[in-house]
Amino acid sequence: MAEIPKDKRAWVWVPVLYFAQGLPYVIVVTVSVILYKKLGVSNADIGLYTSWLYLPWVLKPLWSPFVDLKSTKRNWFLTMQLVISLAILGVGLSLQTNLFFTTTLACFWMAAFASATNDIASDGYYMIGLSEKKQSFFVGIRSTFYRLAMVTGEGLIVILAGFLENYYGDNTRAWSITMTLTALLMLILTACNFFATPKYETSSNIPLDKPKGFLEVFVSFFKKPNIGMALAFILTYRLGESQLVKMAAPFLLDPLEKGGLGYSTEQLGTIFGTAGVIMLSVGGILGGILISRDGLKKWMLPMVLSLNIPNVLYAFLAFTKTTSIVAVTATVVFEKFGYGFGFAAFLMYLIYIAEGRSKTSHYAIATGFMALGMMLPGMLSGFVQEWLGYGGFFIWVVIGALPALFLLPFLKYPADYGKKESAND
Repeated sequence: MAEIPKDKRAWVWVPVLYFAQGLPYVIVVTVSVILYKKLGVSNADIGLYTSWLYLPWVLKPLWSPFVDLKSTKRNWFLTMQLVISLAILGVGLSLQTNLFFTTTLACFWMAAFASATNDIASDGYYMIGLSEKKQSFFVGIRSTFYRLAMVTGEGLIVILAGFLENYYGDNTRAWSITMTLTALLMLILTACNFFATPKYETSSNIPLDKPKGFLEVFVSFFKKPNIGMALAFILTYRLGESQLVKMAAPFLLDPLEKGGLGYSTEQLGTIFGTAGVIMLSVGGILGGILISRDGLKKWMLPMVLSLNIPNVLYAFLAFTKTTSIVAVTATVVFEKFGYGFGFAAFLMYLIYIAEGRSKTSHYAIATGFMALGMMLPGMLSGFVQEWLGYGGFFIWVVIGALPALFLLPFLKYPADYGKKESAND
């Protein structure tokens, strides 16, 4: 077998690989909500059915060992990216049919399962292909390109759809063309990964880490100390945000007579996909710096609050019916910054929970519970919104912060966890 040095062409394949990881996620989770809203689907159906699309990320720990056992991670992510391209193309081609809701949901489901599997394979390839030193160095690069994919999905793709809506005067045709072009973009990314990624797993000087026992991984996870309290916290940490993320776009898009703000698709894409994602990135970077400096304990409570307090601004917009572009943009900016800042603590706590043997598999299990905490409340969000109206709904979202705040004092973790000085402990 040929010898391939670790870190080979990392500056080429890391950015492309993680852009290709972020794009399908944002299309399935976020863009699908906007698409269905513009095609006349009710908020209740949007909240229920698009939240089900989180399920593959909930269940991915169940099949993650197979990605290690069968074939190579490179083969897995290339195959999954091709499947994602075909699934998104299926969305574009079926939008103009009478059964568009059923057929597009089926295509989004296919893309979601392929995307979750792509995540497993891409992260595994990252750990195989980079030395430990380079893994730390490139973690910021991978996060940056993942977020650029979010900008592309929430911003550029939505703006393109809005432009085509105005050009054709036909939302269905506009979104059909948009999804077809998105599929082409995903196919180009797949081709780039094919040529850019070295075949590390055929190299004789790179040992492969195969799982020892399927059931042992799960048993050891649920035997961790204080795991019940930890899982309750993971499930409730984003209880409010998981509902807000499903109804924020419908709120901005709905006309004034329905309690919304009457914004256009292009305006939504510009606010969410540019200023929103930029502040999300800034919040996440700042959160990581502060935890690295002071440890997790000092910043856990402020970060929990930062995730939830900005949601009050949505309630203010709903009750006052303020349509000012400055007020709306400021609301999105504060909410996204707070989310990025608060999510840094959450991710660091998940890493702590995964410590010990089978760290990779345990992290996958923890992130599965994280996805479950997004899926279940999101499924109900549309029904709650239709019952309470937008004003009452956003008050409900703010109240959603209380369970995590209640559980916070019962969590057990080192006060200086994540601090630079303890990195080599």
